[in-house]
Amino acid sequence: MPDFLELTIDKFTFRVAADRYYSPEGVWVKPEGRCIRMGLSDFLQQRSGDVAFAEIKPQGTLLAFGDEVAVIETIKVNLSLGSPASGTVVEVNPDLEVTPEVINLDPYDKGWIALLEATDWEADRSRLLDAEAYLAKMRAEGENEAKKG
Repeated sequence: MPDFLELTIDKFTFRVAADRYYSPEGVWVKPEGRCIRMGLSDFLQQRSGDVAFAEIKPQGTLLAFGDEVAVIETIKVNLSLGSPASGTVVEVNPDLEVTPEVINLDPYDKGWIALLEATDWEADRSRLLDAEAYLAKMRAEGENEAKKG
């Protein structure tokens, strides 16, 4: 189980797994050898609402950094997720077909989306945020929204 950084805004608490990288949009990335596992950050899944459907590019799909890797439909919005790395989809979380809400229930573990075999991880990693930087981005976004609300 990873260590978490936490941020509370208003009555909501958001967790950031400290052992991952994050796209500015809120997709987490966890390196696993030559592959990377990806999913939605706690902040993104809470802001987006309950997941009703997840459509992930199938195994064997070749993606460039930023290419659409998944579409997540929630009760509030439809999210088009850009790939946080270049590579080939080697596995899609089979649980999402039957219980897509696992993304909301366990975003950093059982709610992962896909496993990619990265083709240029060193270059792609430089475009991502570490946990501290993502926490700062969340704080700024969350506080800005709280002021509007």
